[in-house]
Amino acid sequence: MMMTRGLMLFNLLTVVVAVVLDQVIKAVVVATMPLGSAIEILPFLALFHARNTGIAFSMFAGLGDVGLSLLAAVVLVVVLFMWWKTPADRRLTHFGLAVIVGGAIGNLIDRTRLGYVIDYVYFHTPAFDFAVFNLADAFITVGAAIILLDEFVLAGAGRKRESEGRGD
Repeated sequence: MMMTRGLMLFNLLTVVVAVVLDQVIKAVVVATMPLGSAIEILPFLALFHARNTGIAFSMFAGLGDVGLSLLAAVVLVVVLFMWWKTPADRRLTHFGLAVIVGGAIGNLIDRTRLGYVIDYVYFHTPAFDFAVFNLADAFITVGAAIILLDEFVLAGAGRKRESEGRGD
């Protein structure tokens, strides 16, 4: 089943909203917080202006700007291909992929424009420091979780009901 015009527009709107939210929040952080400064919000959560020269959790920082941008672009193309091949009736998966694409584009904009990604969400406890991340990273993670939920829980339950109905 091909993607309908409505589904395609919804997906595009989701991507645009994700990119705009990501870029606006990053611009506010850069404009209002010096690099390395923190604002405690809760005992375990702070805004912390940081620069990430790698990808998730600063991995692959040694690849450099061009290498990381190319890697991100290749991953984005693979995700777009998967998205195109996803049946239209898998709306939740489409939403998850749209959120992932929006997050990936948001971070790719930073990487190509600045040479690093602006991060600002910092979860921590007295015993544990989690990596600093941004809204685009959260979009990518949540999108992946949505796809897994749809694939293994919702669609898997539907396939199981279908096979039981056929007497398999």
